[in-house]
Amino acid sequence: MTSRTPDEIRASIEQNRQQLAVSLEKLRGEVVELSDWRKQLVAHQNEVLIGAGVAGFVLGGGIAAVGSLIFGGRRRRLRRGSTSLTDAAIATAAGSIANVAESIAASAAAPD
Repeated sequence: MTSRTPDEIRASIEQNRQQLAVSLEKLRGEVVELSDWRKQLVAHQNEVLIGAGVAGFVLGGGIAAVGSLIFGGRRRRLRRGSTSLTDAAIATAAGSIANVAESIAASAAAPD
């Protein structure tokens, strides 16, 4: 084993200090860059938008599912025999069409 002189050891320690200082400055720069959330948001805008859309879909579906479980949902209304809003709209439209058809038939049958 070779023995080093005290001057060589001091020089080695100084060289290590300089390398450590450079590495520390580089690390600080990387930490600042990575912790800049605005820059990260701009850099990953598409991923953020996709994630927000998926989260909204999941939350919306989850809320709808819980609401359906709590408030009964469509199946319970149909079991009670009540008509849905669509059925009521169709019945109203059919009634209006029948009224128009009767008016046309009455005006065609009336003498001029």
